Amino acid sequence: MASITYAHAVTELSTTHALTWRAGRLYRHGAPHRILSGALHYFRVHPDLWRDRIRRLADLGLNTVDTYVPWNYHQPREDETPRFDGWRDVERFIRTVGEEGLDVIVRPGPYICAEWSNGGLPSWLTGQDVGVRSSDPAFTSAVGRWFDELVPRVAALQASEGGPVVAVQVENEFGSFGDDQAYLRWNRRALTERGIRELLFTADGPTELMLDGGTLPGTLTAVTLGSDPEAARRLLAARRPDEPFLVAEFWNGWFDHWGGRHHVRGVDSAVRTLRSIVADGGSVSIYMAHGGTNFGLWAGANEHEGRLRPVVTSYDSDAPIAEDGSLTAKFFAVREALGARGPLRSPARMPTLPPARVPFAHRADLLPGLRAVPAPVSTAPRPASFERLGLDAGMVLHTAHPRIPAGEHRLVLTDVRDRALVFADGTLLGAADPGSPELPLRGTGDVVRLEVLVENLGRVNYGPGIGRHKGLLGPVLVDRRIVQGWDSTPVALQEWSFAELTGAVGAGPATTHTGFAVATFDVGTPADTFLALPGSSRGLVWVNGFLLGRYGEIGPQVTLYCPAPLLRVGENTVTVLELERLGGFLELRDRPELGPPEEYVEEFG
Repeated sequence: MASITYAHAVTELSTTHALTWRAGRLYRHGAPHRILSGALHYFRVHPDLWRDRIRRLADLGLNTVDTYVPWNYHQPREDETPRFDGWRDVERFIRTVGEEGLDVIVRPGPYICAEWSNGGLPSWLTGQDVGVRSSDPAFTSAVGRWFDELVPRVAALQASEGGPVVAVQVENEFGSFGDDQAYLRWNRRALTERGIRELLFTADGPTELMLDGGTLPGTLTAVTLGSDPEAARRLLAARRPDEPFLVAEFWNGWFDHWGGRHHVRGVDSAVRTLRSIVADGGSVSIYMAHGGTNFGLWAGANEHEGRLRPVVTSYDSDAPIAEDGSLTAKFFAVREALGARGPLRSPARMPTLPPARVPFAHRADLLPGLRAVPAPVSTAPRPASFERLGLDAGMVLHTAHPRIPAGEHRLVLTDVRDRALVFADGTLLGAADPGSPELPLRGTGDVVRLEVLVENLGRVNYGPGIGRHKGLLGPVLVDRRIVQGWDSTPVALQEWSFAELTGAVGAGPATTHTGFAVATFDVGTPADTFLALPGSSRGLVWVNGFLLGRYGEIGPQVTLYCPAPLLRVGENTVTVLELERLGGFLELRDRPELGPPEEYVEEFG
């Protein structure tokens, strides 16, 4: 009965609120309303393209845009004030949505999942001894300081203040993680105490287990799903009979993992489920309406049976609006299902550069290039983890000098997260990971310069693995003997300045098949392009000093989307850090290639 009483109180007393509900129906300023929302993440779209993508959502027939806010993106270091400028200007994004005539739903977390590194939580926090997503004061005090910076900015843009924000989510799918109701109540109170007056809601999977853990009395319950909305509707009607049906995430597509296939969802399947959701006044947010890109090293990862599954750079998600903004067949089918009739304001595709093939100039080998960028060195008996070094993403170069007796030996990295290239006196011994931690090592009786380059492939964004540490977490063994005495040097690739990148490239000459290479090409009028690296194995790509993301021949993703605003008139430079085998050239393509498709529909069992 608590939720029923609260519903009537909200409707009768909070006349300045945009959204209210009673008797199973949703109202906007007192008129019957249905939320038709689409997820669009400002942090996955170049700011110069925000307005274009927002207009495409409006053309889809939507009346609302929802976005997460990733804490770690705004505050990557504890000792730095959160940033809200440039790409991180969430206020500008919200205002732009409002200028285009749409409402906004904000999902501030602090945990967001979203296939985003560490689920949006800063590694400087999760690397401490803290109860993540709990009422542990060490966690809530840190979140409180973050909310002190974020929430008033959102509150000032609420509908009650003349802005477009009509709803704010409490935490995020908490019922699939834990059951600390005190923490959920704290989260809701933290929002209201900092000025949130619009509709609050929780969002969880449509199972008894998840709803028991993630819902709050007196707060609207929404669900997240990809299929069988009828069952979800029945479950919510039994638990919350007076509340309107709201699907906070309808998964009309899905994301991809490196080494897997490109997940797609058929148009008919997606539209059929969508029609069922919005029947009888149901509200929905299409996740994703436009997926965008996991630029830099922000892509997250999942764990399956103890194995890390990193998310690819593209976050296309088989959405109605493709990664490059193209209007897909799904776009037109969804538009029809939602009853949109107005003229389209956006072209079906953005302009692209003509296809071209550009040779690479191999400038520097891997280790000399990395060493050329100054970084503080930590010296200790054991290797320093990423967290101990204050490093969120990138690599760490560990160096030790053990004496290796003559003969054949076993070099074992007992717990490496996630992948390491191992060198002895500058010669590559091979790669090690949790599934293959052992390499052969031949000794001569002399001291060896042992170098272990550890790469973080992506922080887990969902489940109990959130906050897991990265690096050489266990001893390095030569047979049974522990190697001690290590220099650990952080390689903060995501934080490199243009000057630092230039320094790495200039550390030649190049004598191996790995390291830094550049390709240059001229542009008359900047336009979108898609970068492919045939013959190259795995590594990173920068465009004019901007870290575009990871590539890998393991697939499924073949091309990296490069939006036009990253290019300039005249000469443009693509820099590649290849970790295993550099190909001979870079391809500029006019179409994306995201890999062989596989039909996928997420279901709750």
